[in-house]
Amino acid sequence: MVGLSAPRWRDASFLQSLGAAFGTDLPPQPVSAPHWVARSNMLARSLGLVDWLDREDALALLSGAWGAHGTRTHASVYSGHQFGVWAGQLGDGRALMLGEIDTPAGPMEVQLKGSGLTPYSRMGDGRAVLRSSIREFLGSEAMHALGIPTTRALAVVGSSLPVRRETMETAAVVTRVAPSFLRFGHFEHFAHTTNDTTALRRLLDATIARYFPDLQGAAEPAAALLQEVALRTARLVAQWQAVGFCHGVMNTDNMSLLGLTIDYGPFGFLDAFDPGHICNHSDRQGRYAYARQPGVAFWNLHALAQALLPAVDGPAEAASELLLAALEPYKAEYARSMLAALRAKIGLASAHDDDQALIDELLRLMATDRADFTIAFRRLACGDRATRDVFIDRQAFDAWALRYRTRLALESSNDTERAARMNRINPKFVLRKHLAQAAIERAQQGDFSETQRLLKILERPFDEQPEHATYADHPPAGAQQIEVSCSS
Repeated sequence: MVGLSAPRWRDASFLQSLGAAFGTDLPPQPVSAPHWVARSNMLARSLGLVDWLDREDALALLSGAWGAHGTRTHASVYSGHQFGVWAGQLGDGRALMLGEIDTPAGPMEVQLKGSGLTPYSRMGDGRAVLRSSIREFLGSEAMHALGIPTTRALAVVGSSLPVRRETMETAAVVTRVAPSFLRFGHFEHFAHTTNDTTALRRLLDATIARYFPDLQGAAEPAAALLQEVALRTARLVAQWQAVGFCHGVMNTDNMSLLGLTIDYGPFGFLDAFDPGHICNHSDRQGRYAYARQPGVAFWNLHALAQALLPAVDGPAEAASELLLAALEPYKAEYARSMLAALRAKIGLASAHDDDQALIDELLRLMATDRADFTIAFRRLACGDRATRDVFIDRQAFDAWALRYRTRLALESSNDTERAARMNRINPKFVLRKHLAQAAIERAQQGDFSETQRLLKILERPFDEQPEHATYADHPPAGAQQIEVSCSS
């Protein structure tokens, strides 16, 4: 695909077009002496921006130097629940919408993260640091390569501009791309913070018209939208669980209305399988632990339902029952999606009644022995003999493997075909904490080669890539001590 000479900017982004109540127009604040840290050429190709990304004006624009471009940049306002507690008004505190562009993949919103103060920065400085920017860049692109719906990251621009977090660090700006950055919190804002039912209904109608056109004409638009969002969220979270992804901060303002993975802060992938793993050092109560993510997503959907309540006509009790009914499909959809994903992960091509028990026993053994989540499933494609070394209790695993071989025989499984299927869905490479940390430490010394190398590896997570075998090894001793918090 030939790159476009420059992005084709639309007159206004989605929320801008709805009126002043939905945010604030303001210019970005560029970082000083910008330089490229990393770029996703894969994303650039899909957007038709390969040629443009090599131009000097691309670096200037993506560092926040908007100049005389003319498009109105915009910070949106939203509210939300954080760690289960109502936090009131929030908003784009360190993000700024550059606008929407036309791409071969359809209209896309382009957003800068780290481009300076906005009216919604609260106590923050509106900046992002190099450390967290590299993690978000790599995480976004890694998740896309895994086939999981996500916002994308086009580039990271670095600067020597000092920024204080726990220590003094340097600034960076991430360019984020998505069909929409619309969040549950946008609806919560008008339902609870401003109590503006007119704006809430305007947002509801515009969202359906733009992003869910099949729902137009529904007897009850709010319930129809909620059910579709619930189904998308169920499928998304099942995909997270199936690859061992931990979001870390599933606040309602970090939940995408389109069912995308959004806001890469203190995220992580499981190393040793621990259902209670907490990837966010700031999550002292373990609210967002790995095993709790499906339940938290359902809780967040209830919060969205509460926000949509004023947009439903009729008595409040009947409206509430209608919206609660729209949420119910989440449970069955999550269970169905999760079982289907786990069946596929162990190479089952058909369904049998005892599959859930077989899978649960494998997960129990993995949790007891702290088997590496990614390695255990990847090795299973090579047979149980290749997998047993991942476990401490070999006899217990051998007993499970006997049941597994019996189950495979029920569908006359062909080992070669099964292995090929499994290797297409069980990644060899994921963004482990120690790999990201190594790239960050090199980048902090001015060497960005490891960031770009790691990106290339993660873009092909299912390929063998024998030249990069060490990137798929068990994490080194001490890797579990690497901490990631909300400041990340």
